[in-house]
Formats: sequence, structure tokens, C-alpha cells
Amino acid sequence: MDRIIITGGKPLRGDVRVSGAKNAALPILASTILGGGDCVLSNVPRVKDVETMGKLLGMLGASVKSEGNRISVGSGLLRSTEAPYELVKTMRASVLVLGPLVARWGEAAVSLPGGCAIGTRPVNLHLAGLAKLGAEVSIEHGYIRARAKRLHGARIYLDQPTVTGTENLMMAACLAEGTTVIENAAREPEIVDLALFLSKRGARIAGAGSDVISVDGVSALHGAEHEVMPDRIEAGTYLVAGAITGGNVCVEGCLPGHLEAIIMKLRESGVEVTESKEHVRLKATRRPRSVDVKTLAYPGFATDMQAQMMALMCVAEGISVITEAVFESRFIHVPELRRMGAEIKVEGSHAIVNGIGKLTGAPVMASDLRASAGLILAGLAADGDTQVSRVYHLDRGYERIEDKLYGLGAVIRRVKGDAGVAGTG
Repeated sequence: MDRIIITGGKPLRGDVRVSGAKNAALPILASTILGGGDCVLSNVPRVKDVETMGKLLGMLGASVKSEGNRISVGSGLLRSTEAPYELVKTMRASVLVLGPLVARWGEAAVSLPGGCAIGTRPVNLHLAGLAKLGAEVSIEHGYIRARAKRLHGARIYLDQPTVTGTENLMMAACLAEGTTVIENAAREPEIVDLALFLSKRGARIAGAGSDVISVDGVSALHGAEHEVMPDRIEAGTYLVAGAITGGNVCVEGCLPGHLEAIIMKLRESGVEVTESKEHVRLKATRRPRSVDVKTLAYPGFATDMQAQMMALMCVAEGISVITEAVFESRFIHVPELRRMGAEIKVEGSHAIVNGIGKLTGAPVMASDLRASAGLILAGLAADGDTQVSRVYHLDRGYERIEDKLYGLGAVIRRVKGDAGVAGTG
């Protein structure tokens, strides 16, 4: 099992380019099965979750061809409408094929996402929305099953804004008869990117990026080409990497408008941030100040940046309170940060962080994708060596993170299994 080893204490300097957004690429890939014709996607990140989605589309019968950061998908005829547990258990986003399958092929069987009770993340909102669109929905033997001769338009109110729920229902509504209105929709930029792609294919969507999305159903979608938007979470991660090491980093190929919440908090912590059309430069000349952070749905502070910001607050001056208001059980990285000397107390959905001068390197274990990034950032700022295990979590969503950090001057290397060092060093 791969590990990443970091020798901390070196300020990062230089330019780094972000990859395409995993959280945009996944629903866009799922949506390719809504119609015939070839769909050609560029700027697709080469990460494990994208690979898994490609395997799932292939199992359904789509033709999937990858070359570098370019993927072409043809789904004129599928041979299956079932997303099996073996794949879904490794990636929750597999549930995104549910809406497209039932909308175009009249049926779908998708394994319940592994590792989560149905109420933990609101998959129930996907199901209630599909029922509103006229599907017969049931849960049998661990699978969500949905059937409909043809979906019909409806007004759907989401009890809470859910990104995958909004995407699933927006995709399904593209082929429904009549108009669908999704109220209290999630507003994330990745939803806008999906809507742009679907519109290129002939869908009629209005309001993506607001809390009310309207979709006029059409009879069929055709193929299209699309460039996936840049990854705002990856961009934010490299900005915090610059801040936590007292560095001078320019993040290129990003959209600063997507980063307003994280940029505001970084400026509040005392670092200098300048923006232009497609890059953000961060310069840290002093120890950061503690700031309070509360995760919220977009355009608030992203829950996917919480672990990285907590790592920064571990070395900041003063006491900060980090409130996780999006997902429960997202402080699993706290005990690992404590192993590095961090002073953190968790009280329900609040983590109280008493900033210390220096973290110390230690063996730590990643528990999820963003926790992995947070631990790597902590290692960059720590005295001595930090060894992060279970980095397969990291590979789900970051493309070559160790190579990109190495390019900024980090002393970082990947160890393949129990063998020798591979890649950077």
C-alpha cells in the first residue's frame, strides 16, 4: 500500500497548475449515457474516481476511450442498467447514473453507496425527487431500483441543498416530458459546468448556479465536446500549502471567483493574496493568525477545504473554532493531527484549535480524501518526517499531488507498497 513521506519545514515557492475538477467530471461523465452521439471531454483529471466512473460506464455498455486528460464516450446502446456494488462501494458518485439511466432507458438498479447509512448523505432526496418525476422507486437487497415508461415534469423542493441530488434530478429532467422546477437546489459551480455540457447537447436548462433550476424536457440529446472546469478544491489546497509553509505560490489555471470564501479566510489570517483572471498568488511573510471557519453550502466555505484549513490553524497564532455544518463525522483527521502535536478539542460539530508554533513529524493514517490532503499540508509544516499511509484516498481526487508539491520545492516522495521509492524524491 502506497505511502507518502514528507520532510517538512521548507517554504514552497513557484507556480503550480490545477487539474480539471473531479466533482465536475464525474456528473458530466455520468450524463453521457443520456443520449447517443460521441461526447468528447478535455481537461479531465487523471484520478481514481474518474477511472472508476469510466469502468462503470464500460460495464453499462458505453464505449470509453481515454488518452491523457481527454476522454471520449459513446453510449448509443447500453447492455445493462445496473450499477453493481463492487464499483459503487468505492465511489459514492456512482449514484449519479441513477437519473440518466431511468430517464433514457426506463429502468435503473444502482447499489446503495457503501459505507453510509441512507440518511447520512441525503440519497433519500434523489429518490423522492425521482418519484415526483413519475418513477416507481424501491430499495431491495441493497439496491435502489427505479422504473418509468417516461418521466414527466414536476416541481421538486429539496429539503436541503444536495449537490449530487441536484445533479441527478437535473439530468433526469432533461428527458422528462414537460417542465421540471428544482427548488432549494445546490448552487455549486460544478452544477453550472454540468448544465453547460448538457445545454451543448440540446438540453434546455435555466437557473443553474441559483437555488431554482428549471428544465424543459426534450426527446433526445446529442453528442458534444466540453472542457471540464478547473478544480477549486485543488486550487484551495495549494493556496493553503503556500500559507502553512510561509511560502510564495502562484496557482495557475484556476477561477478566482470560485475561491472567494477560502481567499477571504486566508487574507483574514494575514497572508497576502492577489488575483487575476486565471491565477491566484499567495505570499506568506509571517505566522498566520487564527480565524474561525464554518463550512456551508456554496458560496460558503467548502466542507472539502475544512481539513486543510484546520491544518493551517494548528500552526496559527491564537485559538480558532472550526464548525462543520455540512457533514457529520468529518473530524476523523483530528486524532492524526494530534499525533503531530496539534492541540485540538472536539465538541460536537465544533473543533477548537489552539495554534502552536510547530508541528512535529509522525506516522499518520488518512481516513478520507480531504483528510489526506490536510495531513500532507501538516507534514509540509512539521519538523522532521511525516509518513502518510492509506494514500489511496488521496488518489481518488488529486492528480499527481506529490509531483506538483515537489515542483514547488517540497521534500516529498511516494513509496510504493513495501518496496522502494517511486516518482519524485
